[in-house]
Amino acid sequence: MQKKLLVISLTLFLILSFAAAAYAQTTTIRYFMWDPEFKAVEQKLIDQFEAENPDIEVEFTALEPSNYWPKISAMASAGELPDVFSMSSGYIDQWAQDGLLMNIQDQVDTLPQDDYFTKVFSTLRYPDKESSDMYGMPYAWVTTVLYYNKDMFDQAGLDYPDENWSWEDFRKAAVELTIDENEDGIAERYGHWWYGRYAHVEPWVYANGGRILNEDKTRIEVDAKAKEALEFLGDLSNKYNVSPPKRDIVGIRQQDMFPLEQTAMWVDGSWNIQHVRDMVNGKFDWGIAKVPAGPSAEPGDYEAYGWPDSIAISKNSEQQEAAWKLVKYLVGKNRPLESYMAGKVPINKELANSEQWIEEDKQPAEMEIVLELGEMIGRTSFTIGWGEWRGYADTGGAGMNGVLDSVTNGEMTVEEAIESFTKHGNEVLERYYPEE
Repeated sequence: MQKKLLVISLTLFLILSFAAAAYAQTTTIRYFMWDPEFKAVEQKLIDQFEAENPDIEVEFTALEPSNYWPKISAMASAGELPDVFSMSSGYIDQWAQDGLLMNIQDQVDTLPQDDYFTKVFSTLRYPDKESSDMYGMPYAWVTTVLYYNKDMFDQAGLDYPDENWSWEDFRKAAVELTIDENEDGIAERYGHWWYGRYAHVEPWVYANGGRILNEDKTRIEVDAKAKEALEFLGDLSNKYNVSPPKRDIVGIRQQDMFPLEQTAMWVDGSWNIQHVRDMVNGKFDWGIAKVPAGPSAEPGDYEAYGWPDSIAISKNSEQQEAAWKLVKYLVGKNRPLESYMAGKVPINKELANSEQWIEEDKQPAEMEIVLELGEMIGRTSFTIGWGEWRGYADTGGAGMNGVLDSVTNGEMTVEEAIESFTKHGNEVLERYYPEE
């Protein structure tokens, strides 16, 4: 009897020991993301990851975008960052400089590079965007496109924008598509719509091979090609009257001008494709095209404007190996396409080229153009302090955004605008990149 009890006791001991060991070996990592709209989809993906990695448990939190950066910044200050968290291209330099992010270059190098849109990786390198190491891994990317109303083009007898369109072709079409019936200078319909917004301006600068910043992105230094792009936009507003003054756009959101047929053409982010689909809802035919290459761009060297949405790992995470396993899973081909709204492109090429993402039965019919642009994305204008010098912080209109709005209003010349936003911008950048 005692022998039997001993065997039972030993068996129970071994079972409990194995259970304790298994429990002890479970690694818990925290993951924060900024979009609760996709929380259920993300949770499903995490559940799959945990099923395939039973030794890793993920504590997942999704925050409203307006609360995300205050919360995550406070956690950084307190030394309590989650192991894995969403990262913006606009903040990557600051967070890498502050020593908050894990250098993941060695891990990225183990991935099959041909599976990903690697051109967008450059935004996540620090400090040099061409050669330095990466501090975030993209799960999606966006670019900028030319939206155009096909019905309006048809009514005007115009050919749709194509690969060979020049800026002069664009200008002529904008003139033809503008309707000012009483010739009072206030059009009933405009051929194009722009203001100082980054997604309205920088696409033209890069399509002309221009630069707003110097080579190391520490000072505003508008080159001749960038100036040419700004002058082209300024002329659309003030010389040809095919784009409205910003001050006249009251009671309507900028992203609603095109779907409400207030303008025939519009350059903005690919992320607005879903918005346009929802608002237009079959009321008219529309398409997308590349922003035309500028007259000073190098032939065959088109540069698109775009950047990724990414995931980072805390430099101080005690579970970096498990964290990377999660990141690799989150950016892979297992990610459900429901987590990508139209125009936000999966970083994984297999997903991006799938019929489910392209959605050939929906407008626009030219979604492949977005994928082509992913192979042409060059540098961005993001820097530390970008929001301040670009004019999205409390700058009182002194930033680039507000100054270029004044150009659309005819209150300032392009030359004056460049002088103004360069002075303000370099005062901002001097604080972040002081001369040694």
